Amino acid sequence: MTDNTTEQRVLFLGAGGLLGSSFHRRPRAAATEWIFLDHKDCDITSHHQLKKTFDEFNPTTVINCAAYTKVDQAEQEPERAKLINETAVEYVVHCCDERAKLVHLSTDFVFDGTSRNPYQPNDSTNPLSVYGKTKRDGELCIKAAGAAGWLIVRTSWLFGAAGPCFPKMIVDRVRAGQTMTIVNDQIGCPTHAPDLADAILDLIDADVTGIHHVTNTGPCSWFDFARAIVEEFGLPTERIQPITTEQFRKMRPNQAIRPAYSVLADDSLPKPRRPWREALKDFRKALLTPNA
Repeated sequence: MTDNTTEQRVLFLGAGGLLGSSFHRRPRAAATEWIFLDHKDCDITSHHQLKKTFDEFNPTTVINCAAYTKVDQAEQEPERAKLINETAVEYVVHCCDERAKLVHLSTDFVFDGTSRNPYQPNDSTNPLSVYGKTKRDGELCIKAAGAAGWLIVRTSWLFGAAGPCFPKMIVDRVRAGQTMTIVNDQIGCPTHAPDLADAILDLIDADVTGIHHVTNTGPCSWFDFARAIVEEFGLPTERIQPITTEQFRKMRPNQAIRPAYSVLADDSLPKPRRPWREALKDFRKALLTPNA
């Protein structure tokens, strides 16, 4: 059993992923203990294992970074996506009960993309894909519990040096000499994982609850993002060519439907967010000097 004299104990579930890994280097308060658990340490799809973990560490805050994020594969295995993104979330909510505040990560894919104005936290959801539906249903599990101590953070287009992501894929393939076609009519906001981690900690410090949106600023298309990535890394921009979603789906008809517009906005965040292009520079530095 963990020593209960520590004032705050923050339990990170899914700590081995892109976001979870980004918390490792974030500053923490002196009277706070951080406990990082990845899938091999705690399988959130096992209610019994979760309860045992909560009993052992007795957390005061739980940050659930664990999720099924294979958007296209979810169309082929919806049961697996539901298990991780909905059923397991129900287990986490039950274990938190009254003893711990829950911070849960969600996605822009809960929206259908028909708006032409940035989505606000209280806007109606209408997911288009299995992935989006399971993430929305995970949110509903949390809201249905009725507890006051929960925080849902929706984000989008996550990238960072700590794990696989779109910018890494672009850089690797262009360096290998490939020319890539990237959709130019899906609009959203890239989010640097370390920036998201900092924003989550700010929300926790401010004792904020409810649903909030956190991204870097500056809407763009996937094509715009890819072009900016190759420019930042000094690679030939002609390797990135535009394609429409309709053209792309003809080549890959089994791909999940994605929202055409999923820009997230939230004017109530404790601190302002920086542009994604600025964050992209830090991403490049972190990728080139991983131990710095």
